[in-house]
Amino acid sequence: MTLARAYYHCAACEAGFYPRDLALGLHDASLSPAVTRMAGLTAAMVSFKESDELLTELAGVTIGAKQVERTAEALGREIAEDERSDVEPEPPSAPTMYMGLDGSGIPMRAAELVGLEGKQADGTAKTKEVKLVTLWTAEGRDEEGIPVRDEGSVSYSAAIESVATRDTDKTPSAFAQRVEREACRRGFDQAVRRAIVADGAKWIWNLADEDYPDAIQILDLFHAKGHLWDVAKAIYGAGSALGEQWAKRRRDELDEGDVDAILDALRVHADGNDEARKCVDYVTTNRHRMRYPEFRAMGLCVSSGVVEAGCKVAIGTRLKRAGMHWTVAGANAIIALRCCKLSGRFEDFWERRSRASR
Repeated sequence: MTLARAYYHCAACEAGFYPRDLALGLHDASLSPAVTRMAGLTAAMVSFKESDELLTELAGVTIGAKQVERTAEALGREIAEDERSDVEPEPPSAPTMYMGLDGSGIPMRAAELVGLEGKQADGTAKTKEVKLVTLWTAEGRDEEGIPVRDEGSVSYSAAIESVATRDTDKTPSAFAQRVEREACRRGFDQAVRRAIVADGAKWIWNLADEDYPDAIQILDLFHAKGHLWDVAKAIYGAGSALGEQWAKRRRDELDEGDVDAILDALRVHADGNDEARKCVDYVTTNRHRMRYPEFRAMGLCVSSGVVEAGCKVAIGTRLKRAGMHWTVAGANAIIALRCCKLSGRFEDFWERRSRASR
């Protein structure tokens, strides 16, 4: 018997199935808890094929990429259920706590996109959006006195799920409930000062207004500057020295908190340039979130770099690789597994799992 096969248990074996693995639907090749754990941890970080290769190289266990996929997705579904049921509040880890919200599209299988409108030339979609909530603290400062994310303070929770609610709905949207759970776990509601940092997506600020009306709202500075740069290119053309000068003046005004000067400059071009017109609306809608000198004086982060990195680290690095196409169920399982691992919660989950299987 090979080492790999020694890890399997079938119904006829004296050892029998591991009950927890049976419940997860692994009857065809039920794995020991040790191999289940290894398959889940590796598949959270790399593709199923690479995970199988790591198991073979590092543990001498070959179970095949498809079995890795089944095992990891089953474990991810269990983690997702655990995330919904285990919401033990923690005290805030710092006086100021930050929340970031964002979305990131991932490639989906064609069957998941039937009837869905998208951004392709023919109006169809190739992706669905994963929505992510991130919590962190930033009590440290760099040499220039700018807040720096505290090491080990970041947690993630994400899924492909709806943020929409109707007036007749008696419960918040699925994603709003996810945000509430994560905020509760991290003690966000108990923090002395709370700030939400994000881009200009309307769904983000609708959720923030509804659920956290007392939190300080900050529009990510670099997103705002990016919008002004897009206007400069639309007016003067890419690579234009005049455009660069115009954009630099607007960005300086942004840093100085002179939103009125920015709006005046945009309105000069708004009638004849669609990008400028849209930016007028963007700045007008978000101007109360663009008080950057005030925010800096309060010692607050004005960038959502932690959230941007979260979308890349928690979602993009694992689920947006070449050739990947997901089902909603499969993607959500791996996202749950990955967020659990990156948030430093896998050991706690595994301990609960182990106790439940005894």
